[in-house]
Amino acid sequence: MMSDKRNIIMKKAKNIKLLACDVDGVLTRGEIIILDRGSELKIWNVKDGMGYNELLKTVPKIKTAWITGRQSNQVEKRAKDMGIDYLIQNCVNKKKALEKILKKNNLSMTETAYMGDDVVDLSVLKAVGFSTCPIDACEDVKKNVDYISSFEGGKGAMREIIEIVMRAKGEWQKALSRYTC
Repeated sequence: MMSDKRNIIMKKAKNIKLLACDVDGVLTRGEIIILDRGSELKIWNVKDGMGYNELLKTVPKIKTAWITGRQSNQVEKRAKDMGIDYLIQNCVNKKKALEKILKKNNLSMTETAYMGDDVVDLSVLKAVGFSTCPIDACEDVKKNVDYISSFEGGKGAMREIIEIVMRAKGEWQKALSRYTC
């Protein structure tokens, strides 16, 4: 990142109190495997999981939300396992859903980071304080975000954003200290 752009990103990230994202195409590669009996299979990236683990241990005051247009028992289980504060599924209007979460927590859009990958995420991405997407997001999304991850969806893109937020808040070294001798 160029220095000026990096400073702007870090300033936006430092202000974050809610970290939200889409699921398919962000936390997964966007592929859905449907088995013969109708159940779905999604593949989750352990790096994203580790990022959420460190965020929740180190900066538990940051709220987390997953907002997805699909309905999946697997997503519900993963969100519960990860300790995600808010899971909204079958959501057509993601901005409206996010506004409800913000109101409940007395937060503002400027205190929110959101990662999305497709046009259904545009209204949220245009409204939040720190908008991000995976590198393989659609072009319309890439044109409307503050930061494009170096990683594809489902391959560590969310982990990168979590680290940026934690570094901006001066918390990443604290997380790393648990792993040094």
